Amino acid sequence: MIVAPSEVTRSLSWVQRLRWPLRPARADNHHVPDPVPTFWTATPESLAATLGCATGGLSTEEARRRLARYGANVDAPAAAVTHFGAILRRILEPLSLILLVAALVSAASGDWVDGAIIAAILALSTGLDTVQEGHALRAAEALRRSVALRADVRRDGVYTTIPVEDVVPGDLIRVRAGDIVPADALVVASDAFTAAEAALTGEPYPVEKRPGGGAAASPAEASNALFRGAVAQTGEAVALVAATGRDTVFGAAAAALGEEPEASPFQRDLRAFGLVVARMTIALVVAVLALRVAFGRPVLDSLLFSVALAVGLTPELLPMITTVTLSRGALRMAKRKVIVKRLAAIHDLGAMTILCTDKTGTLTAAEIALSRSLDGVGRDDLRASQLAAVAADLGGDRGSLDAALVRAAPNAAAGWRLTGRRAFDFARRSGSVRAEGPEGAVLIVKGAPEAVLALCTRRRAGDAHWPMTEAERAEALDRVRALARDGLRSIAVASRSGSTGAADTDEADLVLEGFCAFADPPKATAAAAVARLAAAGVRVKILSGDDPVVVHRLAGLVGLAGETTLSGAEVAVLSDEALAVRVRAVDAFGRLTPDQKVRVVRALKADGAVVGFLGDGINDAPALRQADIGLSVEGATGVAQAAADMILLAPDLEVVADGVAEGRRTFANILKYVRMGASSNFGNMLSMAAASVALPFLPMLPTQILLNNLLYDLSEVGIPFDGVRPQATAEPQVWDMGRLVRFASVMGPLSSLFDLLTFALLLVVFGATPEIFRTAWFLESMATQILVIFVIRTGGRPWRDWPGAALAISSLAALAVAVALPFTPAGPWLGLTPPTGPVLLAILAITVTYLVLAELVKPFALGGRVARGPGPILPGPRHRSGLA
Repeated sequence: MIVAPSEVTRSLSWVQRLRWPLRPARADNHHVPDPVPTFWTATPESLAATLGCATGGLSTEEARRRLARYGANVDAPAAAVTHFGAILRRILEPLSLILLVAALVSAASGDWVDGAIIAAILALSTGLDTVQEGHALRAAEALRRSVALRADVRRDGVYTTIPVEDVVPGDLIRVRAGDIVPADALVVASDAFTAAEAALTGEPYPVEKRPGGGAAASPAEASNALFRGAVAQTGEAVALVAATGRDTVFGAAAAALGEEPEASPFQRDLRAFGLVVARMTIALVVAVLALRVAFGRPVLDSLLFSVALAVGLTPELLPMITTVTLSRGALRMAKRKVIVKRLAAIHDLGAMTILCTDKTGTLTAAEIALSRSLDGVGRDDLRASQLAAVAADLGGDRGSLDAALVRAAPNAAAGWRLTGRRAFDFARRSGSVRAEGPEGAVLIVKGAPEAVLALCTRRRAGDAHWPMTEAERAEALDRVRALARDGLRSIAVASRSGSTGAADTDEADLVLEGFCAFADPPKATAAAAVARLAAAGVRVKILSGDDPVVVHRLAGLVGLAGETTLSGAEVAVLSDEALAVRVRAVDAFGRLTPDQKVRVVRALKADGAVVGFLGDGINDAPALRQADIGLSVEGATGVAQAAADMILLAPDLEVVADGVAEGRRTFANILKYVRMGASSNFGNMLSMAAASVALPFLPMLPTQILLNNLLYDLSEVGIPFDGVRPQATAEPQVWDMGRLVRFASVMGPLSSLFDLLTFALLLVVFGATPEIFRTAWFLESMATQILVIFVIRTGGRPWRDWPGAALAISSLAALAVAVALPFTPAGPWLGLTPPTGPVLLAILAITVTYLVLAELVKPFALGGRVARGPGPILPGPRHRSGLA
């Protein structure tokens, strides 16, 4: 395996604040030594002295005492959440409490059927949400399974295998290829050891680990440290354990998953809506009851009527409409390769204004590719990469860089025969092969530029060889550094013809053939997906643990404003307030630790953004949990998938863009029901309240109110299947209680105005009896509140945007049942009597007039204008609760 030059720094994105000192004993009161804050800066001897142990391992008795002091090498257990607790938390939501009271009130008023329906809807919605939450509760278990189960430690002078939970600070561990590192540790000895830390950092290259190098300023440069959760790729290492369990970097991610997540935007908005409905309900019911009693009306009748009003104002179908709509959205998103774990996340995805994404595997293919092949003087030339591919192929190397060389020149080794090989040596940082082929016998050497350049006395420029001086070596290293600034990692390639000597003497007096530069290139769809999200009002920001230089280059390639790239070191010195200002203008962040990713997400949320985070590594788990919407991918670590709200079956931003559109479409349909409840229900209840005080008889019997409410709710069960205009998915949408109140304050009184007109016609013109009055108003109320859905469901003109078949059928069917009831045997039982022809014509005229006026008033109620043709509604700078 070939390593890259030291000039190209490795990207180890670790938590800057490891939780030092280690936690004290939980089983006794013995003093626990405090390790140095940055253990990788210490020597094995000084670290052992700080830990109070020797460098040769522990005795069994000492390990037992340390286990009692430090605790088991496991993560903090997640807080136990019972099914009862999860259900109780949902029932205590304001809207759920309203529904629960409505069910009890319905039953108390004698309407057991309506009460049972409301209770069943509440139980179904709560049950579905509780089941969905079960995925997140398994996060800690996914963490436990993703780390080593056994570890090799030196106890009593010999290596033995023990459960990973029993590893303690001070242990000497041995890690071999294929092992998972069981704890954070300082390397004491190594033999060609490399570790894959992509799951922890997003770094696609294996990282060499060796003793020494204790001058690193941060964990990002700690090439002498092993971190829990990394996977050994090659060789073997012996290391002194510095931290275990919750005090490791991995433990920090585990702790983040164990924390109770914040309420999502959808949950906060739904709670706010529930509080608004609760206030309106209480105010109206108390006012009606007090006025009727004050006017001398019977107390029992007034109480039952007020209770019926409370039920009428309650949007009892909202949980069902929400659950069905979100479930349908989840099915549609599954077809678009998005698996939804938390139903409410569908709305949050549609409301998202900023998407933070990791680099590797999302914007890039996570597959190293040959980017450039240069000759000895820096000109593009394929010879260096072809010779390197011959060496990689014949030498049997299987590193990521070697695989990229073979992919770039798959037939380079044709006609060549291996005659000798010297494996890559981490001390020399180079390897070589001797081969015979079209050019005769040739020695090919490849490796770190500093190591290979030291062996070269000449360099190739085209077909000519030129002597290489110290100045030219320095010039070549400057060229390597320039490639690094462009985000490219380089190796040097040299050769010598006619080589037949021993390997030691062959690797001298070489000709520098040139350099091979590698990159983790952006996906072909990345730039188009970023542009598509930007057009949809979603700004993309890169939050990566990789080198800021690499992140800066990638940002430019995918079309982001990458003029300024903020590094983890710069983030560390900023206060939360200063960071909240800086993040507004910066789209690229590099060398971030997991905690710093969380800080950036919090800063964006504090600025009012709805933040999504897309990541696939262990180091992404805290930010995934902190974001309003966490997105992971199918091939991600179990930890990242457990922390996410959605999992993308294809790791591509195009899939995110599809999901955003689907989330907005789903929310638009939910908003239709909310808007209906905020207008028609409120208007009808106002009319009933006014009539109950002014009339000598009840304007509608409690049973009729409940029947009206039930039929109206059933008319809207087709809303989840309704179509949505493209304009409704063009920009982020969030709940806006102010606009909902505005809509209700305009459309509700408008509905009441026509109710009062109906009252006047029935009493003054027709001289209606109480039975005819109640029947006529029941029909007018049903017709106006059911048919107005066709007006307010769209931002365009209704005749240009037809409703979906399901909504049309459910609405018209409910209206047909309401109109037919007075003419059926059930009519008298419900207090309904057939109205005369003139009364029916008057109701029809009132309904048509109301619908026309509602269409004219709609733009004012929305605070925008109605789209004429394809244009969207213009509600203001942000699309807050826009129409579908």
